[in-house]
Amino acid sequence: MKKLISLIILMPLIISAQNINGRFTSSVYSFERFNDVNNSETFFRTYQTLNLNVNYNKFSLRTRFNFESNIGNVLDADPRTRFYNLYLEARDLFNLVSIKIGRQPLITPVAGGLFDGINLKIKYSGFSLMGFYGGNVPAYQKFELIDDISNNYVLGGRFEAYALKNFRIGISYFDKNFKPLDYYAERLNENLDLVTVLIQTKSNQYKYLSADATYNYNQILDVNTRYEYDLNYKETSRIEFDGRLKATKDMGINFYYNLREPKVRYNSIFSVFDYGNSQEIEGGIDYNVSNLYTFVLKFGDVKFGSEHSSRITMGANTNFGSLSYRKTFGDIGELDAISVFAARSFFEGFITPSIGITYSNYKLSKYDNINSVTSFIGGLNLRPWRTFSFDFQTQYFNNKIYKNDLRLMFKINYLFNTNI
Repeated sequence: MKKLISLIILMPLIISAQNINGRFTSSVYSFERFNDVNNSETFFRTYQTLNLNVNYNKFSLRTRFNFESNIGNVLDADPRTRFYNLYLEARDLFNLVSIKIGRQPLITPVAGGLFDGINLKIKYSGFSLMGFYGGNVPAYQKFELIDDISNNYVLGGRFEAYALKNFRIGISYFDKNFKPLDYYAERLNENLDLVTVLIQTKSNQYKYLSADATYNYNQILDVNTRYEYDLNYKETSRIEFDGRLKATKDMGINFYYNLREPKVRYNSIFSVFDYGNSQEIEGGIDYNVSNLYTFVLKFGDVKFGSEHSSRITMGANTNFGSLSYRKTFGDIGELDAISVFAARSFFEGFITPSIGITYSNYKLSKYDNINSVTSFIGGLNLRPWRTFSFDFQTQYFNNKIYKNDLRLMFKINYLFNTNI
């Protein structure tokens, strides 16, 4: 009944719309699953996806959902419908306020995802203030509200200033709470008799403050920084900055630093383990040989307590694709990997083939045997008409665990845009 009422409320906006646009996609994906060492089954999984935008002046209804099922072999809970978005949006009301209500995407410097609720943003003269509140989305994106929203919620806000030339700064607050499920377990009572008791644990939380800033000076210096503070554990969770300095007309110097604590839920059993932070630092150069080729060379080092691992990355980016080689060595093992990827459109986008190959040798310690991994990806996009396109892609993977793993995907896209 609630779903029917929602559709009735939204129907007037659809009927009086000025513009309707979106994309319908139908695809099938095949893969093989082994039930035991000698027996396997091949699955053909289908997905029907609709992206729909209904617009009327400054108001829009946006939704994205899909319907998935299997041809032949049926998986648990098939068929399944997932609602990723369904929200009303009003933009720049009084040139000041934007608001979204419903199931919507959430992107913040700390975390992202979906939630059911409200997002309000006020924007004025180089400053903005945004706040959001709502419930977590049920498993598998079901078209219903989650139970007990007061303990299963997302709450936060963000202040952003971009009034200064070439400079932007933001301060954010993020609070996400989960209510764990109660369960029964067997325990001993005071008489050492085995009894069954109901286990009820407290909610687990993520609660963070963060600040970020960017600075760009005439495309010569570009710097991005980020800081996060865990309010539950009362400690720094993350420090990160990266940037690029244009040293000469054709050469740039790149730098990157990251310190990160694992994100562990507050009151979680995992907090009893002795975990530590990681620190990563990387520097390198890029050099434009011409408008077609750019060479890249980087060296990085990652520390895990007293252990560390180093890596060297080199390669070239071109208008046709990329070629790269990466070597990792240190306490976490050794890796040598080379990869090639190429894609190019012909006949004004009518046909776009793509291909990618990666070959790696690795071992987890100097005493282990060397293992190898080969992966291949090949694709073809056909666009005979402006509104229709077809995608075909094949993936191949082979190592000591996945022997000759082959997967195929075929997709049809239909774009529509109608002014009423």
